[in-house]
Amino acid sequence: MRIGHGFDVHPLGEGRPLYIGGVEIPFEKGLLGYSDADVLLHALIDAILGALALGDIGGHFPPGDPAYRDIDSRLLLAKTAKLMQEKEYRLINADMIIMAERPKMKSYIPSMQRIIAETIGCNPEDVGIKATTTEKLGFVGREEGIAASAVVLLEKKKSDKGGSAK
Repeated sequence: MRIGHGFDVHPLGEGRPLYIGGVEIPFEKGLLGYSDADVLLHALIDAILGALALGDIGGHFPPGDPAYRDIDSRLLLAKTAKLMQEKEYRLINADMIIMAERPKMKSYIPSMQRIIAETIGCNPEDVGIKATTTEKLGFVGREEGIAASAVVLLEKKKSDKGGSAK
């Protein structure tokens, strides 16, 4: 078993769509970043990479690399899931928190769980997502940005008698 933790934050700005957990959420601002700036998926990617001792998201998908300009973070998560599978690990569960004053996230969480589960290859019930405010404190409270945190538990796949992973 391996545990990983990830954290990400992006500022809010005009003229961009807001993507969180792979879902486009109607809002007057979007997150600014080199990719689509999906803080939840970025935190999850960092958690998985951390559990695998493979560094961080910036090392695998460097900002400034034209290949990742405005990229859909679901593609980055899929590449990270492939690395996890190549290392013969599987996700047992993920527990994540979105920190935002607005917009309210509750109605979007089931779609986020489904998208993440489909991308990683696990069950939606293994993907825990919560949302909270910061009671108007700090950059999140002032609606300057949105942050997310993720913790994952990975398990090495069992090998059969022939030595191949199941």
